[in-house]
Amino acid sequence: MLKEKDQLFRKLLILSDVATICVSFFIAYALRQNIEVLGELYSPSKYLNILALVLFSWMFALRSTGLYESLRRENLFGITSRIIKSAFFVMVISIGAIFIFKMEFVSRTFILSLLLVTSLFLIFERWIVISSLRFFRKKGYNFRNILVVGTGPRAKNFIELVHRHDEWGLRIIGIIDAEKKMLGKTVAGEKVIGLLKDIPKILIENVVDEAMFVIPRKWIPIIEESLLACELQGVKTNLAADFFNMKISSWSSGEVGGVPTLGFQTTVGEEWQLLVKRLSDILLSLAGMAITLPILIGVGIAIKIFSRGPAIFKQIRSGLNGRKFVMYKFRTMVDGAENGIDALRANNEMAGPVFKMRKDPRVTRFGEFLRRSSLDELPQLFNVLKGEMSIVGPRPPIPREVEKYQIWQRRRLSMKPGLTCLWQINGRNNVDFDEWMKLDLEYIDNWSLRLDLKILLKTVPAVIFSVGAR
Repeated sequence: MLKEKDQLFRKLLILSDVATICVSFFIAYALRQNIEVLGELYSPSKYLNILALVLFSWMFALRSTGLYESLRRENLFGITSRIIKSAFFVMVISIGAIFIFKMEFVSRTFILSLLLVTSLFLIFERWIVISSLRFFRKKGYNFRNILVVGTGPRAKNFIELVHRHDEWGLRIIGIIDAEKKMLGKTVAGEKVIGLLKDIPKILIENVVDEAMFVIPRKWIPIIEESLLACELQGVKTNLAADFFNMKISSWSSGEVGGVPTLGFQTTVGEEWQLLVKRLSDILLSLAGMAITLPILIGVGIAIKIFSRGPAIFKQIRSGLNGRKFVMYKFRTMVDGAENGIDALRANNEMAGPVFKMRKDPRVTRFGEFLRRSSLDELPQLFNVLKGEMSIVGPRPPIPREVEKYQIWQRRRLSMKPGLTCLWQINGRNNVDFDEWMKLDLEYIDNWSLRLDLKILLKTVPAVIFSVGAR
């Protein structure tokens, strides 16, 4: 389940270590070169010949001492001890190589300087990594909420495993069982909150990122509906059992602490692709805010001039897997417009739980211009920067609308909401609600970085020509 994340983290840590060792190499050279009493070193180009050896030695030593395993349960003393052991290993290899290959030009004092500087930098790097992970975990940013299905010995072992490894970032919200007599009981410190038939309701009422089925073999014939309920709502599932023929989800194999699993997920994308998407969101949102800063200020002032009330409209929206967040927009309606929506329900021009009205009397004249030009959406760049939204993704719905979704429509919450998506480039408000939902699911089922780029390129003319805007 977390195998891909562990691999991504390990690769990033290796890249960081390589960069740290290379930087340390040149700093150590500069420091040693400036100690005149020890004599002058040969040219840097000559010393570069041993950089590959130094890199190989350090990477091998760091791996051998377990520094690419989970670190968030380690303390600084333990990590320092491992890095010192690694440094001793690198010293032995380096001195041995210098002797064997007769690299007499290499200064022994340079090697000692290099070992000292690299060790200090690696200790500092690991301290930053551990401190950052612990900080974000305390803030609740890197937790995934999981629902455990099963109460047998294997399920108990799995729960205890999760409790021992808080660095995995898993938070168990409850346990599901097949027998009513287990309701309310606790297994390994976690409460049984429902039966198999309750899973659809539990997924609606709680933020669930993944469901982990740790079940006895006799349960296999009775859990298919539960798996389909997770699939319909876009919740990733993991099985410590047999494989089922899912209609939408792609499957992947993995393990959690030695427990083999089969995972089913409706959203496609490897961890590195999702990382690229997030980095792109950060860069594009920062660039967008920098470029449009004069517009942001000008629009804000204009709203205050033309109507009473705040320039920024804040509204609670539903994000990834139902997470609530505050979405920002430029105010396009009269202040307090939400209080008058009930009187206009009869004029709703779109089927389904959403409210759309072509000539909404609450919209100000300047607000109408903002909507047609899509300038009212610019403040959502802050939501993108905060990680609550993405540049490309399904539009974030209002929680009261989500409550009225059909079960298959909830799957659109399985991907982070965005500023633009297939709906925006296919007519926006000219598309009915069911077609809108299908376009969002089409985006989720076919997601790729290339599709995001294609949507972005098509969004530009859609915004310029106000296609489907109201």
